[in-house]
Amino acid sequence: MGAKSNAKRKGKKGGKGGGRARSGGGVSNDFRGADFQHSQVQGSGTMQTFVQQYAPVPTATDSLPRLRADFTGRDDDIAFLLGVLDPGRTDGLPAHAVLSGWGGVGKTTLVHAAGHAAFDRGWFTGVLLVNLHGYDPHPSQAEDALEALLRSLGVRPEHVPAPGAGRREALYRSQLAARERAGERLLVIADNASRVDQVRPLLPPGHHGLLTTSRRSLPGLGRMRTVHLLQPEEAVALLRAALWHNNPDDRRVDEEPEAAQQVVVACGCLPLALQITAGLLANDPDQPLAERAERLTSAGRLEGIDDGEHSLRATFDQSFENLLPQQAELFRLLSLNPGPDISTAAAALLAEQSEAAVEKLLGHLAAAHLVERGSARGRWQLHDLLREYAHEQATAQCERSRPSRRRYDQARARLTDYYARTAEAANTHLEVGRAAVAPLFTGREQALAWLDAERENLIATAHSEGTGVTATRLGFSLGLYLESRRRLQDLVTVRSLALDSCTARGDIRNEAAAWNNLGTALSGVRRFDEAIDAHRKALALFQQHVGPHSEAGAWSNLGLALCEVRRFDEAIDAHRKALTFYQQHTDSHGEATAWNNLGTALREVRRFDEAIDAGERAAAMLTEESDWFRTGEAWEELATTLEAADAEPGRAKKAWERSAAAYTRAGATEEAEASRGHVDGPPPQRSAEKGPDASS
Repeated sequence: MGAKSNAKRKGKKGGKGGGRARSGGGVSNDFRGADFQHSQVQGSGTMQTFVQQYAPVPTATDSLPRLRADFTGRDDDIAFLLGVLDPGRTDGLPAHAVLSGWGGVGKTTLVHAAGHAAFDRGWFTGVLLVNLHGYDPHPSQAEDALEALLRSLGVRPEHVPAPGAGRREALYRSQLAARERAGERLLVIADNASRVDQVRPLLPPGHHGLLTTSRRSLPGLGRMRTVHLLQPEEAVALLRAALWHNNPDDRRVDEEPEAAQQVVVACGCLPLALQITAGLLANDPDQPLAERAERLTSAGRLEGIDDGEHSLRATFDQSFENLLPQQAELFRLLSLNPGPDISTAAAALLAEQSEAAVEKLLGHLAAAHLVERGSARGRWQLHDLLREYAHEQATAQCERSRPSRRRYDQARARLTDYYARTAEAANTHLEVGRAAVAPLFTGREQALAWLDAERENLIATAHSEGTGVTATRLGFSLGLYLESRRRLQDLVTVRSLALDSCTARGDIRNEAAAWNNLGTALSGVRRFDEAIDAHRKALALFQQHVGPHSEAGAWSNLGLALCEVRRFDEAIDAHRKALTFYQQHTDSHGEATAWNNLGTALREVRRFDEAIDAGERAAAMLTEESDWFRTGEAWEELATTLEAADAEPGRAKKAWERSAAAYTRAGATEEAEASRGHVDGPPPQRSAEKGPDASS
């Protein structure tokens, strides 16, 4: 198949060539020495014409290149593609698949590997390759691709139809149908497509296969699969193979395993970045991997992944330049988010558009593999390398004009205020006994769910704000949440940032509260000496600048920290001072907490009668206020004291029962079960939290 016929008479007019002049001006043809192996005779009688068929036009159906020496991993992807291409499939679907993923992820090498694997199994008699140059300045049109494929199939250039009216597509399908009838099966690889209309006319008929690669998701062309980054161990294997291919004696990966891990992480486990880096290392065989890792992390990574011929930034440029203006603007704005992912609601605030409009734009960016859908619905994330690229684009945009810089500053301010404001609203649902709660959330569970989803963004925002007031707001509003989730190191971090912010801005009132809150966080991670120092600094500021009522919480927290280092006499003194301040200001809730903490300290020095009296007062006062969770704590403490005092067993049992009942009314199931089981040991002590002053 593929040979063309074109009938011509052999011989020429005149005295040269194979003809001899006859009388009467006729031509006598002389075919001596001619080869008529592929000839046939047309006509009959005395008028016969010998027709010579041209030799078959060369075809290019074995155009699959050799597989890269550093190809590694991708077992699941290969299995998926072979499952699509398997001629023994019985689902009736065509053997067509689309691989999508961001530039440099290794889609082309992957389809080549799948092509080799399928060819080795005898599933195909030939492979046709066409590069659609989808992200070049001038992408190939479908008509151009059809012409290239027809010529690969052996169609002479003069027989390729003119573009338009589907003529080339019809001939292409006819050629493939004829090949199928002849028992052939071809695999078509359409590489680097950017649009569906580039590929749709190339869909082969019958049992032929088609693999398409694109940086965009292209539905309607076959089974779809996203090609993801390599796993770290696969990335290390690629780096090792690439270096070995350049020099079999290069053993740097095995000699510096930790540095090799740092290199692949800096390259984002992206095959193109790793191949460029391997080339740079091959050109400098004496460079330690640790030095290369340092260069990649100390300077801009995109700057370091450039060998003069290949550049990761140039690959990203191709994808970015294919975006529409609104899509490009949102991509730049996403780099302003300080955390690892972003919700649709937050992105809408950044762009000052409706959530519906922004969700549509984010969908386009996800289809272009410039953002990724998060693990939860409505969340989106940028890979680190793409985030760096987006930040570069945003910086360049700001440098172009003052209005652009102002627009981006305003977008960042909207986002940070959203995080701080919503965290403060969520905190109102966590504060025990608070009457007024923010209507933004329907209840405690919804508030906790939002905080769980945004935790890393909130902490990253506090870091990014430095000494700004947002760091103070977040440091105060995240305390109860982080404590409840036992994220104690995060708690120390945000409270330290809040303190730095207050100190830098000269906010004395909130600086005192920040020292107090930092002290409780330090106690949580058992840094008690530092906690005691923090509470003493809080006390000094409260005494000098705020007022005696504010001292009560600091004295109470100081007493708890002193108890932890077994300085019980000082702890009892601190709790009595806290109790006095609460009583003077008729703060019954604070007074109850102080009685409970005092009872615990007295128990430690075996002053059981005083400890039992303090515990009973605390339980009675908290029951009066219907603060059921802390009532459960107070009865639990009292039960523990009664057991330690070897009091009448019935009294301790009744205290445990009351503790369980109070916890049950508070909805604290685990604590209720623990009390029912008479669990020994006091629960974590509640701290007297200080919130930010209203002026902040």
